[in-house]
Amino acid sequence: MNQPAFPLAVEGNFINMGLSMRDYFAAQAMQSMNSRDDYQDVPADVIASDAYALADAMLKARYA
Repeated sequence: MNQPAFPLAVEGNFINMGLSMRDYFAAQAMQSMNSRDDYQDVPADVIASDAYALADAMLKARYA
């Protein structure tokens, strides 16, 4: 369910699994949150937790 976002394959063999899809989704969510006025004074650990919650929801919806 948590497949790599950017795997690198050489002749069909993965040599680098890359960033996990969950981490990629969380990073994108966090980037969006950081640009919002209502997240300006939110502690970083709360933003990170919210970002991973969104990433988990995105993965769940992806495989629904």
